[in-house]
Amino acid sequence: MHVVTLIKGDGIGPSIMDEAVKVINATGVKIEWEEAYAGMSAFEKFGTPLPEETMASFDKTRVAFKGPLTTVVGSGFRSINVALRQQYDLYANVRPAKSWAGIKTRYEDVDIVIVRENTEGLYVGLEHYLSPKKDIAESLAVVTRTASERIVEYAFQYARDNNRKKVTVCHKANILKFSQGLFLDVAREVAARYPDIAFDEKIVDAACMHMVMKPEQFDVVVTTNMFGDILSDLTAGLVGGLGLIPGANIGADAALFEAVHGSAPDIAGKNLANPIAVIMAGAMMLNHLGEAEAAEKVVKAVEKVVNEGIYVTPDLNPDSKYGTIEMGNAIAAAVE
Repeated sequence: MHVVTLIKGDGIGPSIMDEAVKVINATGVKIEWEEAYAGMSAFEKFGTPLPEETMASFDKTRVAFKGPLTTVVGSGFRSINVALRQQYDLYANVRPAKSWAGIKTRYEDVDIVIVRENTEGLYVGLEHYLSPKKDIAESLAVVTRTASERIVEYAFQYARDNNRKKVTVCHKANILKFSQGLFLDVAREVAARYPDIAFDEKIVDAACMHMVMKPEQFDVVVTTNMFGDILSDLTAGLVGGLGLIPGANIGADAALFEAVHGSAPDIAGKNLANPIAVIMAGAMMLNHLGEAEAAEKVVKAVEKVVNEGIYVTPDLNPDSKYGTIEMGNAIAAAVE
């Protein structure tokens, strides 16, 4: 029996999370879902967007499954996601983007995994004004050898464990010779320990161009925090958008799995939201829990329903008369 902290989130979160739980339960894996709150729903219920009860649950389970959250303005949190990543040292953000046979895009052969360093870089929030008039601002990017080594090590081990052939490091060491230079130097050192995995280096702006021109040349990509944020959205665009992209935040002894899109309050409660991203995040969670067979069942069930194009939400098929619930039911029924 696995115990998982379930955070349904805000907006469309509860509806898509209900379908994801339904699909995961259909695999037969025994999971005790321990519901907790975060975001706007938590703020309304507890007066804080990240209650102690939620942290206590995550402290205990060490695995969380989370829907999209609305960041509360003026609450003191820059981002609840950032707070969770830093609190539990969830240093690896993993976002796979793969083409779907049933979804028409400009590309048919995309299969890229972005591995993003999740705790440092510009997102540490070290910002201040340099003048009383607040007309000059400065942000500090923090890059350490320790964090660089563990994220690059994670990327190469991920490639090896998942039969991937190449790791590309994306950087800006040509300009930022200290911070990005350190990251690149460490990447080269780690790459030398994995002779079975091809290693490639790309300056991040050139990488963006090459991803759009010839995405099939990329396999696993490892990079620093902000570049990873940008590149992972770029790869999402190559395969059909954020509604199809799952995300995992992995630490040494804790992990959080989520959809990476927003809470879309404008369509909340309308049975319109696409649940694919969070269902696929659930498959990543099952793999993390050691339930690889169940994870594969979920992925195949999603692919079957999406490729048939019938019981899908209108964003995938404009002629569809079906919504979130019907799509979840179809995927759960396709789990074999």
